[in-house]
Amino acid sequence: MSAVEQEKPVSSPCISVCALDNNDVCTGCYRNLREISDWSAMSNAQRREVILLAHQRCKAYYG
Repeated sequence: MSAVEQEKPVSSPCISVCALDNNDVCTGCYRNLREISDWSAMSNAQRREVILLAHQRCKAYYG
């Protein structure tokens, strides 16, 4: 991929419902505190992995 065709950054899954549970996981986006704080420094691949993990946490929470 050339410099002109750079991949767009993966968007944050934040939905502006920011509240951490007892495990420091946001009840809005299901990212943990470290994932939230490190988001801006992550590569797109890392961001996609975090989104996958957050989705798995959400499914585990709601069943």
